[in-house]
Amino acid sequence: MKSRMSCILMPLAGLLSLTNALTLDMNSFDSIKSVTSTLAYDMMTYYSGNQSGQVPGLLPGPCESTACYYWWEAGAMFGALIHYWQYTGDDSYNPVVTQALQFQVGPEENFNPPNQSKNMGVDDQAFWAFAAMDAAEAGLPDVGGDAPSWLALVQAVFNFQSTLWDAATCGGGMRWQVYSFNAGYNLKNTISNGGNFQLAARLARYTGNQTYADWASQMWDWMEASPLFQYQDNVLYIWDNTDANSNCTDVAHYAWTYNYGTMLMGAAAMYNFTNGAEPWGTRVNQILQGAFNLFFPAEYGGNIMTEFQCEPTMVCNNDQSSFKAYLSRWMAVTALIVPSTYDLIMPKLQASAAAAAQQCNGGDNGRMCGRRWYSSFDGSTGVGQQMQALAVIGGSTIHPAIVPKTAVTGGTSESDPNAGTDADANPVQYSPITTADRAGAGILTVLCIGIIVGGSAWIIM
Repeated sequence: MKSRMSCILMPLAGLLSLTNALTLDMNSFDSIKSVTSTLAYDMMTYYSGNQSGQVPGLLPGPCESTACYYWWEAGAMFGALIHYWQYTGDDSYNPVVTQALQFQVGPEENFNPPNQSKNMGVDDQAFWAFAAMDAAEAGLPDVGGDAPSWLALVQAVFNFQSTLWDAATCGGGMRWQVYSFNAGYNLKNTISNGGNFQLAARLARYTGNQTYADWASQMWDWMEASPLFQYQDNVLYIWDNTDANSNCTDVAHYAWTYNYGTMLMGAAAMYNFTNGAEPWGTRVNQILQGAFNLFFPAEYGGNIMTEFQCEPTMVCNNDQSSFKAYLSRWMAVTALIVPSTYDLIMPKLQASAAAAAQQCNGGDNGRMCGRRWYSSFDGSTGVGQQMQALAVIGGSTIHPAIVPKTAVTGGTSESDPNAGTDADANPVQYSPITTADRAGAGILTVLCIGIIVGGSAWIIM
């Protein structure tokens, strides 16, 4: 939702000249802008939702073959394009992003459109809400009229998801799937609970509303008490999922970059919201150290990101082929809103950016990207591969002028705390977490269930 090979790392600084491929000069913003423009263009060749007769917001599907993409990844792609605009100033994709995000709003204005409800996972919805939150934080103008604001869309998703807290099993947390008839309803996974945690934390930071912060803290506490979190030597290891049918007493020992990225972004937002109050600074660093230990192996120089659960054996599916994009993007934002992490994060983003570019020399056009940044082009292409390279190369340019906005630092998206609910209803009230709530467990989007991959036992060892 992973044996290794040696490689000679190309220098971080200086010109990377690639035959029939991209040419990236890490010391030149113009070069980075040109390369990311090409990456974004090639990524969008997979998208036809803005064409006549097509459905805005959807990538090729339904998922009956390896050439399809689930709904959530389209939402993630539009979030990546918002970040691309921030990195480069190129707003040419903003109309397409706005159209897609608004079209995929459901009747309750909470990213639960009828054409997706039957397969709705909490994490699927969260990634569309992340994109709307990106829009609010980047200052993308609200559409106006009867269209919901970007912030209200996120608030509507949060209000919907807050009703999914399941105290009846595992002491709390949320199930992976929204509806019980979907496969995976028995699981409580990190990406769903962590996605909700991130939304609450970013809403707290943007609005200044303590209620969102209290919910984020409750979600963290439940996850920390579950098998999803494991601490060793002051490092946090984050596992993928746990089973409510066994009262969350077990855990799937898979580690994925997007789980780390999701938790990192939420913890960083809480650090920023609390003006650096503990324990959030410690938590940010514990997540980072876990990510550094797992996803930046010494055998590739220690600074190049890898999805070790599936890349070396070439079994990544379309979902997993995009995961590094989210850790890349959210590491970049963390470097801004938790300044003490900047010097830890940037060498890894910059080295990974250089490595990603040097293998973007495949496909029919001779410049498509694969998954394995530590090697030559591996023959795989797709939306996720392009998104990953776009995210890490763009993220290497992160600077204080594009720090995510809040309502008091230039953000203009209109707030609606009751979005997605009856306008006359009382705001959702959240009860404090109890001792029983802390007994639970749960997390992973079992995108890769059934694939048995070596490596997971190696993690802690």
